[in-house]
Amino acid sequence: MLEESLTALAAAGGGAVVAAMATDAWQVTRDGVVRLFRGRSEVEGRLDEDAALVAGAEDPDGARQALVPAWALRLRALLAEHPECAEELRALIRDVPGGQHSVQHNTAHGNGRVFGVQHGNIVFHQGPESRHQGPESRHQSPESRPDA
Repeated sequence: MLEESLTALAAAGGGAVVAAMATDAWQVTRDGVVRLFRGRSEVEGRLDEDAALVAGAEDPDGARQALVPAWALRLRALLAEHPECAEELRALIRDVPGGQHSVQHNTAHGNGRVFGVQHGNIVFHQGPESRHQGPESRHQSPESRPDA
């Protein structure tokens, strides 16, 4: 049985490989995976097919999520047969943009707002200001409010 650290490494590697599909980082990542699998043609074909699936998908992120377990399984099988490839896989994960997992913790208190985003964009549309005012401002006339 493959030790836990190598299983986790294979899972991270699967995520990194798939995250790079249909991005600017794909060719470099693809070449790294081909080297990792020692140029096996069936791996090259699978990489190209899966990247085409992601590129043509209506929901590329959903396609990526569906492919992660398969690539984690392939990498796990590779590491079981060739545990010496672990360091090379770690380097590949480290070098793939979006290949490393990130954790973000955001906290807002009272009337505070938090806007957090990783590996993407954030779009914010402010609604009418009256929806966000506290109870003290509802009972004051505009002339009596300090900010008026």
